[in-house]
Amino acid sequence: MINNMYSKIRLSITAFLLVAIYAAHGQVIQNDVFWKDLDGNPIYSQGGGVLKVGNTWYWYGPKYNGAVTYYNNPGGGKNSNSSFDAITCYSSTDLAHWKFEGNVMTTSDINSGWVGRVGVTYNPTTKKYVLLAQGNGGLAFAISNTPNGHFTYHHTQMVITNVVNDNSGDQSVYTDSDGKAYLVFSNRSGRSHLYVSALRTSDYLNAEPAVNIYNSSSGGREGSIMFKQNGTYYFCSSDLHGWNTSQTYCISATNIFGPYSKEFVIQGTEKDYSHVTQCGLAVEVKGKTGSFVIFGGDRWSDFAGNGIGYNQWMPISFNGTTPVFNSLSQWNINAAEGTWSVGSGNNYALNPNFEADRVSVTNITGWTNSTITGTDPNGNDNGSHIPGRFMLSQNSTSAYQASVLQNITVPNGTYTLSAWVKSSGSQKKANIYAKNFGGTEMNSSINRDIGTWTQVNIPNIKVTNGSIHIGVFSDANAGNWVNVDDFSLVRTDLVTSLNNNSTYESQTTSQIVYPSPTKGEISWAEPQNWILINTLGNVMGNGNGTSADLTTFPGGLYFVKLGEKIYRVVKE
Repeated sequence: MINNMYSKIRLSITAFLLVAIYAAHGQVIQNDVFWKDLDGNPIYSQGGGVLKVGNTWYWYGPKYNGAVTYYNNPGGGKNSNSSFDAITCYSSTDLAHWKFEGNVMTTSDINSGWVGRVGVTYNPTTKKYVLLAQGNGGLAFAISNTPNGHFTYHHTQMVITNVVNDNSGDQSVYTDSDGKAYLVFSNRSGRSHLYVSALRTSDYLNAEPAVNIYNSSSGGREGSIMFKQNGTYYFCSSDLHGWNTSQTYCISATNIFGPYSKEFVIQGTEKDYSHVTQCGLAVEVKGKTGSFVIFGGDRWSDFAGNGIGYNQWMPISFNGTTPVFNSLSQWNINAAEGTWSVGSGNNYALNPNFEADRVSVTNITGWTNSTITGTDPNGNDNGSHIPGRFMLSQNSTSAYQASVLQNITVPNGTYTLSAWVKSSGSQKKANIYAKNFGGTEMNSSINRDIGTWTQVNIPNIKVTNGSIHIGVFSDANAGNWVNVDDFSLVRTDLVTSLNNNSTYESQTTSQIVYPSPTKGEISWAEPQNWILINTLGNVMGNGNGTSADLTTFPGGLYFVKLGEKIYRVVKE
């Protein structure tokens, strides 16, 4: 009876502990979908900015009438309705769940046709929140007593001193760690000049004479944003592609006014054009145990027609002072701790929808063409499976043997590869395939007449060498064709964490943490932030990597938290 009572007490403690851990650690950010607020309504915020006040983040951005049209019927394609409806405000304490605070400005406050690139900062002297936006043909200012209240239009600044064309092109507001606020932008026309302008210290209601920090060497830059990490400022921007997607360019400096480094492309943005977005906003996340930056990408689906969702947020990590863009469809964020991890449902294929290129191309961004015989039949084409513009097309008027492929670095584990296909049939051979993953090539044949979009799957791909080669291959006759869209490569062996109080004592240990029972070290497949906790709720250790050492701990039951999941470990 005593043992049974102890077991129940320990069970209760464990249940309470796991609930507390889930409450305190990590939320999921899901990209490639339309985001909704806590009331289940669509989030309308494009080309905006985020301001942290205390423990709450406030997200501001324009709502365009065309965004509503596209959300209601994305299959209808892009539209040109960029008319302004309102500047919205949302709040969050975890950067994953957003409450709609209301429209802080509407057409009754500012009605100048185009209104965009909104940012808000706080002036400690006037104790006012100051909103800046492109509007009224210049730089429009508005003020409010609270971050989520109505912003009253103040004035429009028509000329920023020292700026080519007098005013800003794409812009954002950057508030430094000392509270000083700046406008970062490119010039209005041509946008080849990049600037930083301090906002007037007394009230932030004027952009002071600008400092020209850099001039792009090829083409203009838009979508200007800034963030700081470990004392280094990073000014990022996109190609002058209109509403379309772009790799992300960056310059850096230890002083906000420079001198800045030569321009470079942020690693990880080149293979899918920044997860099919352009620069929109940046959020510096600083927590108890770490820090990183959120890249808020604007997808502009309503005006570019390049897929689902307006906002795609990805974590930027740092290799020393070098920023690295992590293109993820799903990831976990722990804003309080300042940490993130890859989501269990992440699609590891890059540019899986073939939407990154804004125009028709033969060599698709993120993919490699390989032609064995005949003329290269590969390229993108109109006719996307889901709302968007492009798909992969293999076709030629002459016979060919060719493939489109992608080599991907992934954690070891078990995966399922999926794709949506159409096919003329009659090829000698045509398939979706996976190979070079440490096992025998696996494929799904598509050399048959497939007249409507059909999903094919290759399950149970066991990756043991940390990489995989996926693609489409055809050995085709003249006139044969295949169309492919929406590749998905998702890991399937991440066992769901303990979630049933009645089975804690009998739950078998997931394969992700091994060995268990253990006498010393435990390990898992991919580097993650980890926390080791005993049954009393005490944190015994934490770190980042692929292992934890239990050698010095007494025998008994422990729990290790990896990302969003918690696993049982027994120490002998």
